[in-house]
Amino acid sequence: MNTLIALPAFNEKKEIGVIISQIKKYDLDILVIDDGSTDGTQEELSNIEYINTIVHEKNLGYGQTIIDAFKYGISNGYESIITMDCDGQHIPDEVQIFLTQISNYDIVSGSRYLIQANKSDPQIPPDRYAINMEINQILSETIKLNLTDSFCGFKAYKTEAIKKMNLTEKGYGMPLQLWMQAWKLGLSIKEIPVELIYNNADKRFNGNLDNPTIRLNYYKEIINREMSEHLRNQVAV
Repeated sequence: MNTLIALPAFNEKKEIGVIISQIKKYDLDILVIDDGSTDGTQEELSNIEYINTIVHEKNLGYGQTIIDAFKYGISNGYESIITMDCDGQHIPDEVQIFLTQISNYDIVSGSRYLIQANKSDPQIPPDRYAINMEINQILSETIKLNLTDSFCGFKAYKTEAIKKMNLTEKGYGMPLQLWMQAWKLGLSIKEIPVELIYNNADKRFNGNLDNPTIRLNYYKEIINREMSEHLRNQVAV
């Protein structure tokens, strides 16, 4: 299967060269989406051969980087796309697991919590874990989507499935819009365990999303919006 690996990057100068060098052994086309970095990430990328880049002149948001990766993958004829973070929290050697699984599913999603022992790991920021678990429960109760990790960015997608989506959420809540649309479309989904790594537990969100209550409400709004749209479409039919 013709696969693109897409790396969203925002101020990742320190790790990105090492991550890319490790990915290259799998002989995959690599796309880096630099989301307005100001730390010299773009200069670092300019010294790395055989990669493709999309550069946002200013920070547009995590969701927009993934949306741009999807558009690039579709327009360039890739059959599947793997997304992974390039801050050292995803292990490049786990790419091979996604490569073996994606031919059988529309979405293969990494989960840091399929391994039960990880749930009590002290390196997990408590607010992120609590919000992740609450969102998992909401998705399970409302749409019977039984996930253990709603927010892991290490995923593989068939491009034919992505083409059916209309993703517009530019921020950190984009994965929830994606999950809701995957449910509406009846896509096949598989979670696989991935390593739990938090190199920087103090990493911040943008603006008021640093407040856990505001962040959780933002995520819930996306779910409610997608559900409302689904119900309106059902009535129209």
